[in-house]
Amino acid sequence: MGLNAHLLSLNENYRSAGVSRYIHYLLTYLPQVDERLRYVAFLGAPLGYPGWQERVSPWRTENPVLRILWEQVAQPWGAWGERLELLHVPVYAGPIVAPCPVVVTVHDLSFYHYPEMFPPFRRAYLQTLTRRTVRHAAHVIVDAASTRSDVVRILDVPESKVTVIPLGVDAMLHPIEDRQLVQSFRERRGLPERMILYLGTLEPRKNLITLLEAYDLLRRERALDWIGGHRLVIAGGKGWYYQEITARVEQLHLQDKVLFPGYISQEELALWINAADLFVYPSVYEGFGLPPLEAMACGTPVVVSDAAALREVVGGAGVIVDAHDPQALARAIAEVLRDGERHRALREAGLARARQFSWEATALQTAGLYHRILGNDLAYKITDRQAHG
Repeated sequence: MGLNAHLLSLNENYRSAGVSRYIHYLLTYLPQVDERLRYVAFLGAPLGYPGWQERVSPWRTENPVLRILWEQVAQPWGAWGERLELLHVPVYAGPIVAPCPVVVTVHDLSFYHYPEMFPPFRRAYLQTLTRRTVRHAAHVIVDAASTRSDVVRILDVPESKVTVIPLGVDAMLHPIEDRQLVQSFRERRGLPERMILYLGTLEPRKNLITLLEAYDLLRRERALDWIGGHRLVIAGGKGWYYQEITARVEQLHLQDKVLFPGYISQEELALWINAADLFVYPSVYEGFGLPPLEAMACGTPVVVSDAAALREVVGGAGVIVDAHDPQALARAIAEVLRDGERHRALREAGLARARQFSWEATALQTAGLYHRILGNDLAYKITDRQAHG
């Protein structure tokens, strides 16, 4: 079984966000949960994941154009030479011609729902190659039921050909009981004592303009002074069209109230989330919503938009508001921060919800799908402990 891992990024920018981490955890856990397949990883650099035979491309595939050419021209020959029974393409686009069945993961269809939010080349590439890949794939994996509905409706794929396999939470993301450790981190990073945190790529779909307007409403109504003077921290790598976000900060005169620390490493992620009193994620559309799940795993209450996948992931463990209503978002933020009992209840509910997700279960369900496609006669069962809720 081959995995195209060329979008695994070790750089400290937005390319190291969700899809790169998905690839990382598949590489980490697939050989652990299933030893019956031979696993071959196609990579841009040697990384030494246990249980994988690595095939490193001589092409500089960190360059998007070269990566696309590699996927379409060189990868099929590599799959043929390895005599693969199956090739998994973990991010949207696979080779037009492949010597073996292809499984593709479609994380969302935001480039169809909100095409104006994407640079033209990126939009055209994703729309064209995703549609072509899913129609010819042996099977399609999606992260949430709402994305399955999108794939069936927009891309005209039979529902029987699409399987939902939710993402997981890293075990390193948990509440940090040593508050002195969190305080020392806060002082080292120059963070405020009270903070509202957003964490994700800075790009239009994340709806950060609405978050800034909600925060400005709280500031002008002096609600933040009353509940503790919380600063807003917008963390994450710069994506595309992020200049609109910084321009809105200046228009609202929030330069001394909003912090932009940039990309957050996985090693420090738990500290950032534990340092926050509230996690806010107002995205207009998601295929899953990993950051809110990670915040819940750390015991930080979450306020999210009413995007379908976020409702699936958060369930009743967070506060859900209209993505396009700054006033509703402002009210939700103020209510959670001023009501200590509700804050504690959301913390406990979030922790319980996050325990239903693990990367081990993601890998186990993925391996089980491989075996079903290959027709292996295996009783591939997922225990209650390993299954998602």
